[in-house]
Amino acid sequence: MDGAHTPVSTPASGETLTFGQTIAPGSLIGLSLKNGLLNIITLTLYRFWGKTEVRRRVWSHVTLNGEPFEYTGRGKELFLGFLTAMLLVGVPYLALILAIQFVSPLFAFLLVPVYIAVIVLVGMAIFMTWRYMASRTVWRGVRFQLRGKAGGYGWTYLGYALLNGVTLGWFSPAMTMRLAARIWGGMSYGDQPVSWKRANKHNLYGPFAIAWVVGLIGYFAMIAAMIPMFMEMGRSGTEPGAMFIVRVYGYAFVYALVIVIASAAYHAAVMREIAASIRFGDASLALDVKGGALLGLSLTNLLIIVLSLGFLQPVAMARSAKFMIERLTSAGVAPLDQAQQAPRGPKTGEGLADAFDVSPF
Repeated sequence: MDGAHTPVSTPASGETLTFGQTIAPGSLIGLSLKNGLLNIITLTLYRFWGKTEVRRRVWSHVTLNGEPFEYTGRGKELFLGFLTAMLLVGVPYLALILAIQFVSPLFAFLLVPVYIAVIVLVGMAIFMTWRYMASRTVWRGVRFQLRGKAGGYGWTYLGYALLNGVTLGWFSPAMTMRLAARIWGGMSYGDQPVSWKRANKHNLYGPFAIAWVVGLIGYFAMIAAMIPMFMEMGRSGTEPGAMFIVRVYGYAFVYALVIVIASAAYHAAVMREIAASIRFGDASLALDVKGGALLGLSLTNLLIIVLSLGFLQPVAMARSAKFMIERLTSAGVAPLDQAQQAPRGPKTGEGLADAFDVSPF
């Protein structure tokens, strides 16, 4: 037809995303030992500066399109955040416990709302940790940022946690993905937003069901194995001895190991699904991680941490980062060159996460 025009699609502008890393976990052994010794000398107060230096080392060895990331956080920020959390959370909680013990047991009725508040605070701590790390991660001089409110995430976390309890854990896969959507869907590189669209490429409930059933059977098997020990102790009328405690911890360790093995395929599927659901412009991500490889990483990291009495935990973290980046790929293009600088972010670090020990890195 005369005058008709055929639409011409305009190719998306941007850059492809090529991830790389030069992480050498063994190079962190010296730093790990130094941090461990200084933590002992300072009664763990040095951990804020030690964690900061580990992040700087790891970040600087991760690259995007050949250019390294930079971590600009400071130990002082983490320390001040921890002090603030202790004053706002730790002191009131301690005051409540003292009131129950020395004033009146009637104060115990306040423990229920306190426990609810703790779950909300744990959720807030997770969000605030991601927000802080994003604001202190820089690439090409531009900061990342996490939009959203910590309080909203905390209350959502509470609701999902209660629903997960009611469903005996079966809401867990949905909970994990919905919480991931709130984190990654709120992330930005400068002013360029990252988006989230559930990929639904990877089956989560199949491997989750296997892990759940194995965990349930393993739990009852552990209880059945310990019943004769308690019966013997009851008949003899003796107090638990050292061998009794060793055997209890031994059974618990075996049970935990079974759970780790049974859950590896599920956690690998979750990681693949989260990566596949993240979009930046027209770029999509893919993470090639299988349950067997993830299990090998988890067990060797556990061995490193246990045998070193925790001193080499930074080495284990570096191994995890290397493992992830090696398997991360992208397709499509992202508007990297259009990004404008993001706000600096919070003035203090992830104090709540340190208080509840829920920091992801």
